[in-house]
Amino acid sequence: MGIGASIFLIALGAIFAFAVEYELAGIDIQVVGLVLMLAGLIGLVMTFTLFRRRDVVVRETPPAEREVIRERDRRDPGAL
Repeated sequence: MGIGASIFLIALGAIFAFAVEYELAGIDIQVVGLVLMLAGLIGLVMTFTLFRRRDVVVRETPPAEREVIRERDRRDPGAL
């Protein structure tokens, strides 16, 4: 679940919990709203946890290869 879907669930749950006063037989709309808000909050926390754990791999040229290129440039500057 992404950030947008989580925020949507939180907003929809808040609407059901605090703004809707409609009654259905056997279903409490306020409880449904609280469950949606809780699901959205859990999704938001999980999304941020996964975003934080991404690793970035940086690959550098080994120092030995850099030295070889520099020495070749010093010997014949017109070769490049």
